[in-house]
Amino acid sequence: MTTDLQPSSAESQPEEPSFIRRRPVRIIIYTGLALFVLMMVVWPMVVQLDDPDFQKHIEQHRVMVGMTKEQVLKSWGGPQTINTTFTKDGIRQEEWIFEDWESSAVVRHRYLYFEEGILMGGWYEGARERRSGDFPAGKPHPKLQPS
Repeated sequence: MTTDLQPSSAESQPEEPSFIRRRPVRIIIYTGLALFVLMMVVWPMVVQLDDPDFQKHIEQHRVMVGMTKEQVLKSWGGPQTINTTFTKDGIRQEEWIFEDWESSAVVRHRYLYFEEGILMGGWYEGARERRSGDFPAGKPHPKLQPS
């Protein structure tokens, strides 16, 4: 009776890792994620450096996070509704609601959110993407009269 103490050739080969666990694949994935996060932080700064006082945005009737309430008023005019709340820490939050009447039966809303007078974000009701072309042509806001 002979016993073979050496492992067979199949057992001596290390198991190949799955595709996602291979080092080059992980490096590519982590590099892509790092670039994505970096662009999410850096891109707003680059845009801010290009237009530090938001004059180009105001001229084009666009708003951007970081604008003051006064700059938004110059760009879009006044909202139809302002809802004001305070957090438990005493931070003033405002929701500005703009109405865009497309016809006597169809109205779309734009919402802007401010904290302590600085624009923090917003959204446009009915739009999947936020594009300036989605707003009514010629009049970005019903109360804003063309110059």
